[in-house]
Amino acid sequence: MPAILNCDKQTYKDLEFDVIIKWMEEYCVGSTALNIVKNLKPIDSRERLIKYLEQTNELLSIRTEGETFPRIEFEELSNEIRMLPVKNASLPLESFQHIKSASILVNSLIYFFNKREEEYPQLYSLLENLPFTKEIINAIDEVLDKKGGIKDDASPKLFEIRQRILSARRQSNNNFDRELRKWLKKGYLSDTKEAFFDNKRQLAVISSYKRMIPGHVTGSSKSGGVTYVEPESTFHLNNEIEQLQDDERSEIFLILKELTSKMVVHLPLIKDYQNVLTKFDFINVKCRLALSTSGVLPAILDNKKLDLIDAFHPVLKKSNDDLGKETVPQHITMDESKRMLVISGPNAGGKSITLKTVGLLQLMLQCGLLVPVHPNSKMCTFNSLLTDIGDNQSIVNELSTYSYRLKRMRYFLSVADENSMLLLDEFGTGSDPDLGGALAEVFFETLYAKKCFGVITTHYGNIKLKADELEQAVNGCMLFDTNTLQPLFKFSIGQPGSSFTFEVAQINGIPKELITRAKTKLDHKKVKMDRLLNELQKEKTYLSKLNKDHIEAQEIAEESRLNYEESKLKLDDKLNQLKNRAEETNKLISLGEKLKSFVKRYKTKGKGKNVNAELMAEIKKYIAIEKSKIEEVKKEVRLKTQSKKKKDQPKKQRDQFHQTKIKIGSTVKLIATKQKGVVEEIENDDVTVTFGFMRMKVKLNNLMWVKD
Repeated sequence: MPAILNCDKQTYKDLEFDVIIKWMEEYCVGSTALNIVKNLKPIDSRERLIKYLEQTNELLSIRTEGETFPRIEFEELSNEIRMLPVKNASLPLESFQHIKSASILVNSLIYFFNKREEEYPQLYSLLENLPFTKEIINAIDEVLDKKGGIKDDASPKLFEIRQRILSARRQSNNNFDRELRKWLKKGYLSDTKEAFFDNKRQLAVISSYKRMIPGHVTGSSKSGGVTYVEPESTFHLNNEIEQLQDDERSEIFLILKELTSKMVVHLPLIKDYQNVLTKFDFINVKCRLALSTSGVLPAILDNKKLDLIDAFHPVLKKSNDDLGKETVPQHITMDESKRMLVISGPNAGGKSITLKTVGLLQLMLQCGLLVPVHPNSKMCTFNSLLTDIGDNQSIVNELSTYSYRLKRMRYFLSVADENSMLLLDEFGTGSDPDLGGALAEVFFETLYAKKCFGVITTHYGNIKLKADELEQAVNGCMLFDTNTLQPLFKFSIGQPGSSFTFEVAQINGIPKELITRAKTKLDHKKVKMDRLLNELQKEKTYLSKLNKDHIEAQEIAEESRLNYEESKLKLDDKLNQLKNRAEETNKLISLGEKLKSFVKRYKTKGKGKNVNAELMAEIKKYIAIEKSKIEEVKKEVRLKTQSKKKKDQPKKQRDQFHQTKIKIGSTVKLIATKQKGVVEEIENDDVTVTFGFMRMKVKLNNLMWVKD
């Protein structure tokens, strides 16, 4: 089943998806991920959606389990990839640093996921065909030092040039220091003594003495009191240094040009680096969003069902967290037996935010983002997500709220089907209550007949009644504490809610006599129905509290039972240990007693040499029996080991079978790292295999045949 294909700009605006996008933009490292985030849309393939969700969930598991994972920090290689194919081009120095850093990072990722194919299959698959290689790194390290500059010995000519520069600079400094001491002694220099112009040392001469010093005037101070002079003894040396520096730049250009030609060979691999690192960048963005919003991966069902447990609206939760306020999680369930959910209840009680929570989480999920719900939650996918939320008057087009909503409804009626999710806030409002309510009821019946899913908030009694009549529709309400006259911001499914119009008016300071007069203006049936809803909600709140207390009592009892069983197991284990120790002690005592009896019977005096012969024979027999017991235990251990080896034998035979099929041109896999390559040469047990751009010799028993 495809993901959302029909989701217009108004839906993104209604659900505040732009806020989620702004959060994600802050987490992007490179421009590619940033561009993906800015243009994030629902994924049009269920298979790709599952794959992207699992990728993010795997990285989230790595982050939350505290594993040491490489930092996703890199410079994108787009410019390098564009310039490398250009004939006779030379990459700038920083480009080689970017390529080297990318190679190091990819190697780190390959190393991390080595032997973790089963644990993180989706992330592993991104790197599966990339080789672990240091060819690029080594080539760059031959030229660049640790600070990213060109090494002195990058070429013999560069080494010679830099030695000559050092020598000339040293001679220039010596000459300058001599001139400085000479003219300072004569009092011709200002307090600053010297200055730098054009990277050259200049004497700071009192202007009245400037003609006394042989050299070249290069400038003066703002006041004109100091003239800057380059001494004649350093002038020619400085010119020589400049010429040598020109030679140095020319040689560096040639060195970088040669290094660029070496990088051209690795261009396909560099493109792979760019591809895989930008993918990891975007996955990391989604992971960081999940960490900041407590996002998880719910079960994704094939059938149409939503079971959002402890669901939060991420924007509301962040806002409340910043203010130190609590956000009440919601539990919202919908399936084909209750696919149209009508939510009623007091104003400012949380109806709209509950509706928006369903919509935003659905949109986030189908854009490949993890959502803030309990991990046991279940979600599905829809082909279209249609919203009408808030006051959308248009001054430019002279549309009233009601006119806008009618145009929106006409659109919904034309596109909604069984794969649609509708979110309609304050359904039917904007016109005469009776007339608007009647039209809203007809719209509701028509949308229901299209078999679509929908979450609707309303105050209209006829919509609540219609939801109660229709088999696959269900009422729900936002709970209200009738004792404190405060909304609880908690959703409850199964019954409509009172609007608590008079109660809300009371807590907002409206005099009681005005509220009493207002009640007399209403149809007594309307007042009676509202009072009935009020009482039903009171009873439901009371029953919910009883149920909660009962569940807590059950949990305490279960915890006590588990603690008892755990204590019993520990006690039984301790008793077994004591029993084993007692048996061992008794055995040692028995051995001691036996030895004691032998000692007592041993005769030190007597006739003949064989006075203790009978005793010694008995001792030998006793020792032989005890030794046979020990040998029996060893035999049992040996038999168990042999049995295990027999079980492992089929695997060994399977590996040998795969090795016999290996020939030149075969695709093989390193058993240790799962890295795939192609066989180029076989010499006895030595096999030459090409892994991407890397050739290496591998022992035959370290390889497994994949295909010819």
